[in-house]
Amino acid sequence: MAIKANLEIPLFIKVNQADNTAIIVNAGGLKEGIEFSCGLILTEFIPQGHKVALADIDTGEDIVRYGEVIGYAQSPIKKGAWIREALVVMPTPPNLDSLSMSTNVAIVSPLEKEYTFLGYRNSDGSAGTKNILGISTSVQCVAGVLDFAVKKIKQELLPSFPNVDDVIALTHNYGCGVAINAPDAVIPIRTIQNLAKHPNFGGEVMIIGLGCEKLVPQRLNDGKDDGNILSLQDENGFVNMIQSIVAMAKERLQNLNERQREVCPVSDLVIGVQCGGSDAFSGVTANPAVGYAADLLVSAGATVLFSEVTEVRDAIHLLTPRAATEEVGQALIREMKWYDDYLSRGEADRSANPSPGNKRGGLSNVVEKSLGSIVKSGTSPIVDVLAPGEKARKKGLVFAATPASDFVCGTLQLASGIHLQVFTTGRGTPYGLSIAPVIKVSTRNALQEQWHDLIDINAGKIATGEATIEDVGWEIFNDILEVASGTKKTWADKWGIHNDLALFNPSPVT
Repeated sequence: MAIKANLEIPLFIKVNQADNTAIIVNAGGLKEGIEFSCGLILTEFIPQGHKVALADIDTGEDIVRYGEVIGYAQSPIKKGAWIREALVVMPTPPNLDSLSMSTNVAIVSPLEKEYTFLGYRNSDGSAGTKNILGISTSVQCVAGVLDFAVKKIKQELLPSFPNVDDVIALTHNYGCGVAINAPDAVIPIRTIQNLAKHPNFGGEVMIIGLGCEKLVPQRLNDGKDDGNILSLQDENGFVNMIQSIVAMAKERLQNLNERQREVCPVSDLVIGVQCGGSDAFSGVTANPAVGYAADLLVSAGATVLFSEVTEVRDAIHLLTPRAATEEVGQALIREMKWYDDYLSRGEADRSANPSPGNKRGGLSNVVEKSLGSIVKSGTSPIVDVLAPGEKARKKGLVFAATPASDFVCGTLQLASGIHLQVFTTGRGTPYGLSIAPVIKVSTRNALQEQWHDLIDINAGKIATGEATIEDVGWEIFNDILEVASGTKKTWADKWGIHNDLALFNPSPVT
């Protein structure tokens, strides 16, 4: 049972019995000399979300949170002291060649009740949660013209097609001036290919190209050169370009307008989970609640994608045991090794994560951040691993390898086919996606109060004892079904605030 906390009482959260650290719950932090009910006395001021030592920790000794070593003491830390970032020496990452594999594979039991949502059935058997005309591009050169045309379409055509939610230009910075045949070019190319066929576009393909680009438009259209492609170099001037784009759009809007929502099983859904602007509360409030919701979705037959390689790498030893098969476990290792090599080529390492804001929120290093991040995945078996930009192909919990960057991860998850994303944040971000709704979940009460018209669900009430992880997990699950059905809008969609697509392109630019 959840017990509502009196926030005048000093509170800390200790996650695991083995932890010698805890985080301060009280807004504004706590002063030196404050005594907790357990007898712990603070030896100095400690900000909200930052760690307090629950015991004396000598130089070189383990600093433990989540039952895992997040670092070693740089110098002696007294009981009741603030464990600052500078006092934590980061440990080495898990050895990828000696990980336990498929030893902790949970059994997924179906939910007692069958859950559904109202979606748009597509001709290929998939379903959509929005009804959008998505106009793809093969090269950045056409972006200005297409943006002009889309503005005109929205003003002059869209009001005549009330069943169509939006018209979106899928513009990006790729297509020419790139090493199109480089091995890693497969990543941005398949990302654009899969974006063009997103299930929220209802099977209506429309591609705008220039005519001389390296990424020829036919590669976005199953190799076909048909009525789905318009090349601007074939048009007679700017006005004619706009007229041709508008005419193509009108034809597809007519088809989309005939679509109606119908009852669809939850197994049709592909849901992405992600975190950004994380803090020390992420791993104890919002992310565990999302993980609980992820387990519910998997039990209902849906597909759930979790991502962010750099925020998985230091906790990979906790994930490979959950791989449904050794093949899946090896695929997890493959993606970790690929990213290790990628960072090495750029003369960077995992210490580049976390961000300054993450650290102000109490996260000392990427190890601590990773341990709090992976709980978004819940407890279900990992049934598949996707390389960046690959389309989801199995039901259940899937690891989709992406960078941790919010907008790059979001773009890649869209390419994998997510209908909706659940995004947790402690510091706050107005991030959103135009193709799929984003449900924003706050880790702290203070953020929900500050951003009351941007945060959709508040998980901060878990820290204060006003709700349990299960309570908020069910709230997220039910919100997903409402948003997927179009009966509820996220704040980002209400305001129409969305990030641009951001391709992941590790191959050379020429």
